[in-house]
Amino acid sequence: MSALSRVFLAALIGVVLPISFLATAQVPALADPAAPCDTPASHRVAQVQGSGDATPLAGRTVRVEGVVTGDFQRTDQLSGFFLQDPRPDSDPATSEGLFAFARESVKDVNVGDRVLVTGRATEFNGWTELSPVTAVDVCGTGSVAAQPYRLPSAGLEPVENMLLTFPQVLTVSEHYNLGRFGEVVLSSQGRLFQPTDRPGVDPALDERRSLLVDDGSGRENPPVLPPIVRTGDVALGVTGVLGYGFGAYRLQPTRPIGYKNVNPRLPRPFPVLGNVKVASFNTLNWFTTIGSRGASTAAEQQRQLAKLVAALKGLDADAVALMEVENNGQTALQALVDAVNAEVGAGTYAALTHPYPGTDAIQVGLIYKPGRLTPVGPAKASQDAVFSRPPLIQTFRRKGGGQPFTMLVNHLKSKGTCPADGPDADQGDGQSCWNATRVAQAQALLGLIEDQDLPSPIVLGDLNAYGEEDPIDTLEAGGLTSVTKRFVPAPLRYSYLFDGLAGELDHALVGRELLKRVTSATIWHINSDEPRILDYNTEFNPPGLYQPDADRSSDHDPLVVGLTLPGGR
Repeated sequence: MSALSRVFLAALIGVVLPISFLATAQVPALADPAAPCDTPASHRVAQVQGSGDATPLAGRTVRVEGVVTGDFQRTDQLSGFFLQDPRPDSDPATSEGLFAFARESVKDVNVGDRVLVTGRATEFNGWTELSPVTAVDVCGTGSVAAQPYRLPSAGLEPVENMLLTFPQVLTVSEHYNLGRFGEVVLSSQGRLFQPTDRPGVDPALDERRSLLVDDGSGRENPPVLPPIVRTGDVALGVTGVLGYGFGAYRLQPTRPIGYKNVNPRLPRPFPVLGNVKVASFNTLNWFTTIGSRGASTAAEQQRQLAKLVAALKGLDADAVALMEVENNGQTALQALVDAVNAEVGAGTYAALTHPYPGTDAIQVGLIYKPGRLTPVGPAKASQDAVFSRPPLIQTFRRKGGGQPFTMLVNHLKSKGTCPADGPDADQGDGQSCWNATRVAQAQALLGLIEDQDLPSPIVLGDLNAYGEEDPIDTLEAGGLTSVTKRFVPAPLRYSYLFDGLAGELDHALVGRELLKRVTSATIWHINSDEPRILDYNTEFNPPGLYQPDADRSSDHDPLVVGLTLPGGR
């Protein structure tokens, strides 16, 4: 055997012997590290949720298992995902869902993943969640069926973070933050009304009828908006996971919501009968002074003016009572009249001059068609100190003569900027603050009618009081009758939307003699039903949504009254 062969053989023996030796010797083997999915859950989801409002395990690190039901992990979303135990426990008071505050940087997951999640049980401003999450292990797939849930709710805490579906028709009742935060409020059993606007409203029941639907995003002014809906529209097949934030439960949809337009826009108000048509319209701060109230730029002012003109053209009333016009003499009022006349014909409308507009930044106004109505005597006003915005009073006859009637245009004290105490403080009765002042103003209006012996009065305008509040009761007790209560069906009798509750702030009340001549009335729902994202403002509103039409020309709906007066032509 050559030397080279011996070297090769020795090397081969040196390799083979250790291998055979290891195969037979009793040497401890090195253990493989445990797979992440082999580490079992320490708690069920229901144990973390508990049967109360807060987690009983707050501050403890737990490991739970579930199926991902909603994925919102991006930083422009909720920075986390929802998981749910597919094997519910026997306690209906404990939720089977949980939110994991775990961005994609922790572990990206998909709906349907079976996951084991390790994190600290936390009650974040009322929301039970895992935060921070230290481990997310995807261990297969699974499924969780959406639990059918019906409103009115018996309490949403037991289904917090769970996948729910609502097998009922829900009505759009609020869209104030649709453009700003992607939020819509839905309600069962139709829209929600102000409890002081009509009998039979139960505020506690209304709260249980309501559901806030969010867009799964924490962004302001999201680039992708939910569908642009009107209040009164309905939603079908609402399905999502129920989160919590900013003091309210929020359904984050997991599939598109099917909205149905059952409250279509009307290009004109419902026709009213009669030979004289009067209207009332709050213009929402029509100012020619840019940057004070109303428009903040010249471009916004032209957009606002175009919408107001479209609304007045649609009303086509013989006389229109106006509120929230800049108190700068005739400048703002005449600018509005000129713009309307440019559309409908020179001289179609004329503006009255308010003899005592007061010192507030806004005043009431009155425009009329000289071809249809003739003023009887000069315009009047009250200098009673109870009025911060004095009413404007004008008697008219139809062109050619006939029975006179008197319009009293009003904008009573608003409900904002409440005093801390005294009779005008919020009394907790649902009428908000300054109610005592509004009652005194209503009494003063009755006094004006009596003292000046005003023929066939019609008190109209933004009275800042809902239909069953003390100021309206005062006027009705004084012999006036609400024509909207008489002629407008209750489901359509509203002119304003506040905090998801519809009600009538804008009124027309007539004396006994004129009541015989009222033949119809309607409210044109061009504003309260529309989301504010459609208004003239350029801040926050996508430019493609603006239209120079009547929709969202204000935040109050105009009302129209038809009169049949003898005489004249």
